[in-house]
Amino acid sequence: MSRVVTAGIDGSQEGLDAADWAAGEAALRSCLLRLVYVWRDMAGGGGYASDPDVERRAAEALLHAAAEHLRAAHPHLRIETQQKSGRPADELSAEGARSELLVLGSRGFGGIRGFVAGSVSLAVLARMRSPLVLVRNRPDREAAPTPDRGDVVLGLDLPRASTDALAFAFAAADRYRCGVKVVHSWSLPPVYGMGATDVVPTLMRETSDERQKEMTEALAPWTETYPHVPVTRDCRQGHPTQDLVEASFGAGLVVVGLRHRDARLGSHIGPVVHAVLHHTAAPVAVVPHS
Repeated sequence: MSRVVTAGIDGSQEGLDAADWAAGEAALRSCLLRLVYVWRDMAGGGGYASDPDVERRAAEALLHAAAEHLRAAHPHLRIETQQKSGRPADELSAEGARSELLVLGSRGFGGIRGFVAGSVSLAVLARMRSPLVLVRNRPDREAAPTPDRGDVVLGLDLPRASTDALAFAFAAADRYRCGVKVVHSWSLPPVYGMGATDVVPTLMRETSDERQKEMTEALAPWTETYPHVPVTRDCRQGHPTQDLVEASFGAGLVVVGLRHRDARLGSHIGPVVHAVLHHTAAPVAVVPHS
């Protein structure tokens, strides 16, 4: 894997915002930024006839304009451009596999379009084995989170905490010089039989203590590695989807894990990831893990 942050652009404002964010991230990581434009031809299943020369010229103009804009904002950033023909999900997944990070733009709040519209986004997510960041259209155009814009919010799955998601969240907070807010919501198992209500308070207390202990153990290696990164813990009884979306308001970045799934079985991404992608204004990092 090369030290590259790749941004897919498609001519939309969302794609340009993704490129802006990716440029800031690449600058912080001191690595190459690669801008990729994928155009469909008939062989790629585009469903319409298109003159390849026209597509290439349009792609070249778009990539050149985007690169010049980003070079003006980041004079020392290394930038390269690339255009490809084919299916966007296939090409972007392949580029992501060769990069430290793949960044795409999204519309947010109910509908997403461009490279991450509908089945394309799900197909990319299903195939990714490296982190993918989806960036919302942002009127302020800031390239990366800063402390005054909010911390990195991490949705933590216990007891199977993803070390990849933890590593990504803490490294991001270290680069952005902000804190990490770790969110985990749990629910009680079903209780049946006579006198069931009598054991609920004890069960709640025991479950809460167990989850708090699991969170402490999961965070310990990362708080030791990044002792200067402030950590806020939110471990409570609740609904994972709703609580994480609410916690993400004002965040600079939201990080969620996604378990590897055989793409042949479909592109299911789970209710928590799905809700965060559709209802969170902050950039969302989806970190695949086994």
